Amino acid sequence: MTYATTDLSDAHPEAQVAEPIFGDFGGATEFYGQVVTVKVFEDNTMVRALLEERGNGQVLVVDGGGSARCALVGGNLGQLGVDNGWAGIVVNGFIRDSGEIVEQAIGVKALGTHPRKSEKGLHSGHRNRTVTFAGVTFKSGQWLYADADGIVVSDTPIHDEK
Repeated sequence: MTYATTDLSDAHPEAQVAEPIFGDFGGATEFYGQVVTVKVFEDNTMVRALLEERGNGQVLVVDGGGSARCALVGGNLGQLGVDNGWAGIVVNGFIRDSGEIVEQAIGVKALGTHPRKSEKGLHSGHRNRTVTFAGVTFKSGQWLYADADGIVVSDTPIHDEK
């Protein structure tokens, strides 16, 4: 079941709306779920660790500081997300293997693509940290709704269960 961000934004003006800086890269352009946050910088070790866990329809929000020096998510991590039941990944940073990711049944939003892989063991990551980017403050446990029109974030579920 999908929910249009335009309709959710109209019906819930209190919800946060992300600035339109993200492109769609995953095979699913519409996705929603509860947020799990991670803060990293040019090292995707913690991103991998989270995507190896059961996602249960959640959305991984990766704050990579917007670094344009490497990609934080590639085809292998996208497939981990699919295999472990994640609904989507939002990256304040870049992805690679876009040709693979577009074929995967997961939503992926990112700033763009970059061919360079991230470093491993370079920096530590922080799970469930409150992060702010694109004009939105993301906290684990919030609800994120995404489609081709953008991203809407709410502290509580704002979709109708039908």
